[in-house]
Amino acid sequence: MNLRRWLVIVGVIVSAALLAFPLRGVVNQLIIIPLAYLLWALKLFYLSVPQLVWWILIFVAVSLILVASLLPERKPAKKNAHEDLQRRGAVEHLAAAMQKSGEGIYFKWLVANRLGRLAQQMLEKREHGKRRSAFAPLTGDGWNSTSEVQAYLEKGLHGSFAEYPNSAWGYFSPRQRSALDHDVTDVVETLESNSENT
Repeated sequence: MNLRRWLVIVGVIVSAALLAFPLRGVVNQLIIIPLAYLLWALKLFYLSVPQLVWWILIFVAVSLILVASLLPERKPAKKNAHEDLQRRGAVEHLAAAMQKSGEGIYFKWLVANRLGRLAQQMLEKREHGKRRSAFAPLTGDGWNSTSEVQAYLEKGLHGSFAEYPNSAWGYFSPRQRSALDHDVTDVVETLESNSENT
């Protein structure tokens, strides 16, 4: 944790401590007294209802829980969702990952991984189906791409989202740009131009 984060945490704690003393009367009036009154009213209500009524309510609740646990489970909605997931093709999976790419580094890496695998399949097709090593660089005869696009595809295929720092503290310190932050449109155009030469 860097110095800036520590200063923010210390500042929040000091501010809370300074506000706690002057606001104690307001907290007492707005929270403590109404809560105590509510608990007192609930206690009066509990004591005013006969014990037989409470025992009947408990018996009914336990009976309903037992009956619900003995009934067979029905999960048609989950089954349909699973079938829809299986019907999805590679393009749908890629589109879904691209929609979520703003949510974090994992989804950015997922898009780069799928595009990297596509580039590898294109290179295998150029080599007449000859299987390439999983660690082989994405290069070959007639393969044209900029160094940025090449770094993006290589990171997606051979890298991992775990290589990048956790962005949970992103509000206090902005995340550094990486190869995965390259414009996806540029990568897709590069793959399209290379597919014409396949």
